[in-house]
Amino acid sequence: MTEPTPATATDENHLIAERRGKLARLREEGVAFPNDFKPDSKAAELHAKYGEQDKDALAELGAPAKVAGRMMLKRVMGKASFATLQDGSGRIQIYLDKSALGEEAYARFKTWDIGDIVAVEGKVFKTNKGELSVQASQVRLLTKSLRPLPDKFHGVSDQELRYRQRYVDLVMTEETRRTFVARSKAIGGIRQFMLEAGFLEVETPMLHPIPGGAAAKPFVTHHNALDMEMFLRIAPELYLKRLIVGGFERVFELNRNFRNEGVSPRHNPEFTMMEFYAAYTDYQWLMEFTESLIRQAAVAATGSARLNYQGKELDLGQPFDRLTIVQAILKYAPGYTEDQLQDEAFLRAELRKKGVDINGPTLARAGIGALQLALFEETAEALLWNPTFIIDYPVEVSPLARASDTEPGITERFELFMTGREIANGFSELNDAEDQAARFLAQVQAKDAGDEEAMYYDADYIRALEYGMPPTGGCGIGIDRLVMLLTDSASIRDVILFPHLRRED
Repeated sequence: MTEPTPATATDENHLIAERRGKLARLREEGVAFPNDFKPDSKAAELHAKYGEQDKDALAELGAPAKVAGRMMLKRVMGKASFATLQDGSGRIQIYLDKSALGEEAYARFKTWDIGDIVAVEGKVFKTNKGELSVQASQVRLLTKSLRPLPDKFHGVSDQELRYRQRYVDLVMTEETRRTFVARSKAIGGIRQFMLEAGFLEVETPMLHPIPGGAAAKPFVTHHNALDMEMFLRIAPELYLKRLIVGGFERVFELNRNFRNEGVSPRHNPEFTMMEFYAAYTDYQWLMEFTESLIRQAAVAATGSARLNYQGKELDLGQPFDRLTIVQAILKYAPGYTEDQLQDEAFLRAELRKKGVDINGPTLARAGIGALQLALFEETAEALLWNPTFIIDYPVEVSPLARASDTEPGITERFELFMTGREIANGFSELNDAEDQAARFLAQVQAKDAGDEEAMYYDADYIRALEYGMPPTGGCGIGIDRLVMLLTDSASIRDVILFPHLRRED
C-alpha cells in the first residue's frame, strides 16, 4: 500500500495536514522523536554477510539484527506486511507479522507513512522468493516525515527540484548518491597522492584584502571591525607561494574559490580547486605529476583510468598529448596556415568574423599571442576530447608565470583540457620580484582601461618575493570539472551538493 500521488499543491497540503495530525497524536502519547535506538547493522553489510546463504541455513542461524532507515516502500496484507528501509548503505526488506509483533504495535505500523524513519529489531531470514529480509520482533517510529516524497520510483526527474532540494534528490535517486560517493573517493585519492608525494596540506585565507592569483571578478564584502573592504578569494595562489618563500617546499590546498561571474553547466560562483606548489620544479615536471595525479583520482573514484563520458570513451591511461596553441589550431581547426596565425591583421579579422569583440578591454591592445589564444578558444578548445596539455602561453595573458629563457614573449605555462573543457592550469612560477612588479603594473593599467578581470597590484606579495622564492612549479586543478568526468555528469550542478540557483521567488 503506497501513498497517493500528490497531483496538486492542494493534495500535498492535505497530506501534510494529515501527517501533522499524526505527529500531534504522537506528542500526546509521549516522546515523538525518540533518540535511544542504536542500529548495529547496515543494509549493505547484511546483504554482503548473508546474501549468499540459503533460506534453511539462515533460519537455523537465526542471526539478530537492529536496523534503521527511511521507509521507502510499504505493503500491508492483512496479518502480515512488508516494508523496505533505506539507510546510508542501501536497502533492506522488513517483514512484519501481526502475531509476532502484537496487535497494538502492528496497528501503529499501519498508520506510518512512506518517508518515516523507522527502527527495526529482529532476525535475518530469506523469504520464499529468496529475498534477504529482517523479520521484525520490534518496530519503532523514530522520526515522523511531514512531507510526502515525490511519487517517482526511479528517482527525481525535475532538475529544479534535484538542485534546490538536494536532500530529496539524495533520498530518491541512487545515481545521485553514487555521484557524491565517487566525488568523496576522488578527493580522498587526490589527498593521499599529495601526502605520499611529500606535500603539506595547508589552509590560507578566504577573505583577502586584495584579490589575486587569477584573472576573475571577485565578490566584494566589508569587514566592520577593521572598517575595510575585503574580497572572497578568487584563488589561494599568492598565499601558497608566500609559504614557499617561508620554507615549506611542497604545499597544497584543497578548498573553495569564489568568482562573481556567470552560472552555466560548467560554472558555479563557488567551486572547489586544488592548488599545489613544489620548489625546485618546473612546468615540465608539473605536467608529469598532474597526469599521474588525475589517473590516481580516476582509479580511486571509479576503479579504472578508462572512462565513458556522455557516450564516448575517455582513456586517462594513455600519455596525455602536448601541443602549443598554434599546433592545436592547425590540428583541430584545419584550413589555417602557420603564416596566417602569425599575422595580427588576419587574426583580428578572423576573430571579428566569429563574433569576438576585438575592441573590448581584453583584446583591444592584445598582441599576437593573446589573439592566437582567443582564436584557439573559438575554434579548437571544444574539440580537445582526449587529455591534452596546451603549452607555451604568451606572457601578456600569464602575469604570474615565468617567461621562457629561449622563446621571447612565451611563458612556461600549460592548461590541461579534456572533453573540450579546461581541467587544470599550471606553470613555472615567476620568482623575479622586479618582473612581477612590472607585470602587476601592466595589469593595473588593463583594469583602468576597463578589464574587470585584470589583477590588482599586491605590494605585500612583491615584498615576499624580494626575500627570495626558490624556482617553483605550481598548478591548480578544478575538482568539480574533474568529478564531472569521473561520474559522467553533464552539468557542474550535478557534482555540487548545493549549487547556486536563482531565488525561488
